[in-house]
Amino acid sequence: MPYSMNDYPDSLKNMEKLERKKAIDIINALLEEGYDDGRAIPIGTDQAKEWYSDASKKELDELKSKDVTEHEDDPGQQGGKIADNDVEVFFEDDEWKVQTKGAKRPSNTYDNKNDATKRAKEIAENRGAETIIHNKNE
Repeated sequence: MPYSMNDYPDSLKNMEKLERKKAIDIINALLEEGYDDGRAIPIGTDQAKEWYSDASKKELDELKSKDVTEHEDDPGQQGGKIADNDVEVFFEDDEWKVQTKGAKRPSNTYDNKNDATKRAKEIAENRGAETIIHNKNE
């Protein structure tokens, strides 16, 4: 069962409301990918703090209306199937993206390749997977 704004880990209780919502969104996505709570919660918390500190007003407004308990058309269908897949770094839509092979959307986006590569390597190392880094023009 995914976390919600009414049912979330105690470690998120002191976060700002939208920061907490982003953390819940990330944690739920990680859980769907097959991560266990012990790994998903700290990763989601750290990513949410980073995202929240850099988020634009538009991104914050979009998050306000997002349902953080739904991530796929068929929730849980993918969980565990892609958790061990390799992690790719690629350039698209004027940003660097980090995405697990087989995932429907990137887990992270960055302005520069170094930050994207660093994050992809962290994810891949946690899974025992490989990191595939593409050039900007591929």
